[in-house]
Amino acid sequence: MKRRWSWLAIPAILYVTCTITKLQVHAAPQTENPITWSSRIAPIVYANCTTCHHPGGGGPFSLLTYEDAKRWGAQMVSVTQSHYMPPWLPEHGFGDFADERRLSSVDIAELAQWVKQGMPEGNAAAAPAAPKYSETWQHGKPDLILSIAQPFHLAASGTDVFRNFVLPYPLKETRYIRAMEIRPGAPQIVHHANLLIDRSASFRRAHPDQWQQGVPGMELEVDAGNDFDPDSHFLFWKPDTAVLVEPEGMPWRLDPGNDLILNMHLKPSGKAETISAEIGLYFTDQPPSKQPMLLQLEHDSALDIPAGRSNFVVDDELKLPIDVEVLGIYPHAHYLGKVLEAWAALPDAQKKWLIRIPDWDIDRQSVYRYRKPLLLPKGSIIHMHYIYDNSADNMHNPHNPPVRVKAGNRSEDEMAHLWLQVLPVNTAKDGPDARLLLEDAWMQNKLSKDPHDVIALYNLASSLAGQHKYTDAIAAFQQLLAVHPEDERALNGLGASFDNSGDWQQAQKTFTESVTAHPESCDSRFNLASLDLKHDQPADAEQQFRAMLEHCPDDAGAHSGLGSAQLAQGQSDAAQAEFQRALTIDPHDFVALYDLGDLALQANQLTQGIALLEAAVKQKPGDVDVHEHLAGAYAQSERLGDAAAQLYEAIHLLPDNAALHSLLSQALEGTGDLEAAIAEQKTALRLSSDDADGWNNLGVLEARAGKNTAARSDFLHALQLAPDHPQARANLGHLPPG
Repeated sequence: MKRRWSWLAIPAILYVTCTITKLQVHAAPQTENPITWSSRIAPIVYANCTTCHHPGGGGPFSLLTYEDAKRWGAQMVSVTQSHYMPPWLPEHGFGDFADERRLSSVDIAELAQWVKQGMPEGNAAAAPAAPKYSETWQHGKPDLILSIAQPFHLAASGTDVFRNFVLPYPLKETRYIRAMEIRPGAPQIVHHANLLIDRSASFRRAHPDQWQQGVPGMELEVDAGNDFDPDSHFLFWKPDTAVLVEPEGMPWRLDPGNDLILNMHLKPSGKAETISAEIGLYFTDQPPSKQPMLLQLEHDSALDIPAGRSNFVVDDELKLPIDVEVLGIYPHAHYLGKVLEAWAALPDAQKKWLIRIPDWDIDRQSVYRYRKPLLLPKGSIIHMHYIYDNSADNMHNPHNPPVRVKAGNRSEDEMAHLWLQVLPVNTAKDGPDARLLLEDAWMQNKLSKDPHDVIALYNLASSLAGQHKYTDAIAAFQQLLAVHPEDERALNGLGASFDNSGDWQQAQKTFTESVTAHPESCDSRFNLASLDLKHDQPADAEQQFRAMLEHCPDDAGAHSGLGSAQLAQGQSDAAQAEFQRALTIDPHDFVALYDLGDLALQANQLTQGIALLEAAVKQKPGDVDVHEHLAGAYAQSERLGDAAAQLYEAIHLLPDNAALHSLLSQALEGTGDLEAAIAEQKTALRLSSDDADGWNNLGVLEARAGKNTAARSDFLHALQLAPDHPQARANLGHLPPG
């Protein structure tokens, strides 16, 4: 799916651009019980300030020691009394957020009193230990470190700079990321950074000559690939959040061939600087057990703010089709934003505030995570209400005098965006991915404002296809193609929807149209070739795969696809050669591993076949066929316990498949666990009660377990279904009279 991301709409907190001037502070007479650094001020500073204000941090000076704090005491009073520091925009009582950086009135008063008293240190031995910050990685050594290809040189002066650096994921296996740390290289000039996953390396292909040195721009369009896989995480960096640790059960995934795109907003500091950014990734072996999603409300098309207007209002709303928990929120506007509000109108007419920012400041924006998830039931309507000030009284207005301002990606333009991270809850286990329903609602909302929004049309069509609503998906793809008749992704999506709806000839026609419109495209030819192979046209598939390899000779999928086409035509030697070529390019190519494993088993090379199929399972643990195939290989090697384990995995993926339960019953019988074998065979028969062979097999198991009465009933049931069933009749005759 294609998603357009506005990179100015990225969480940021700015600590580094204000100019600090030392003020002289005259000591006040000591009181009987003076407030001291050790007793009261150090705890306040360590809890709220030093995440940025430490050596090497994003703040312009350190506050780790008493001497540091005393040096900057007067400025600390000034910025805390004005609420400029700590940087925190949400109004209290309009959302309960984690990591809230808001000083209480008591904290502010005590800090002022401490300075007034002459900033006494107190008993140094009683002071809390200062936080420790690593000069390298705050979270320890990462499992993988990615660096931008070339250092970027920022001039001493000029306007803000936005650069997008591509970091290809180098591993040949899928990994799950539990934590991420960004080391920007020069944090004092990095306003913020954000990370985007490019599932198909589309951005790198679109900028072959620029991606290594950084592509300028704030807004990116990336191709999320063929599968519905919404970006679900706020992957951002700001000076006070060096390490982003994902909640339990919610790591994010990186696959071979993915790219990470690091977007950085850089602010010249008065001297030339060099950026050599690094990203540290921390792995977990546990795949995600929860599937969150990012939802967006926006109404940029309503942004046309006259010069001098001080209360220009923009609204949007989105009705939830399912129950969700809101985990985090990110409101965004540019310099004219004044009041940003979001709330939910619940089905029972209650109003639940999500956030309210009464005095917006783009330089202090952030992502806000709730202390506890907020439950919003199905039917709740999320409201976004933003007020803009384009008058001369707005101290942030970039235009003097004010001018008419519309929506756009430059900082002097405007935006009206609200992002929410939500987790579907109370959903049907056997239904489609609940996030698809949210995607539908989101895209329908976008199309209600712009019926010709190409990206919304494509995402809606893909979402409908993901729910197996192929007729509706076809209509949506055709609506998109009416506007852009040669859009390759839409043609390929339409072809896939035709095929899945049962009209493979129309699918073939559509894929052929895509190949004609994009003759050098590997994707279009691959889809056409795969369709031909799927529908027993291996010679045509071979022709298309060969044509694809002329343009993409190093595409492992094309080589393994060609091998599959040759194998279907009985050319096993040629097929093996193509599979080997595929594995030379990509040692983890699933098709090559699977088919080579099958060929090895056919040649009675059990050890080699098992090794190949084990490697294939690692690449696609969600593929039922490879689990079943590997179970068969284990059974041939008399590794019946391992065979049973693979069948359990297959049944977990496809629990209502009677054949899998029957195979598991046979494997368990081989291990000697007759009771478990009987239970699995009974499950198989509950799913397929007219299977005479299954009833006979159950009778055999129960007879071996000494349950002759039950066995007799099973054999009779088999004969009732198939009166001439020879095994059931013979087995019935072998039972003792009873």
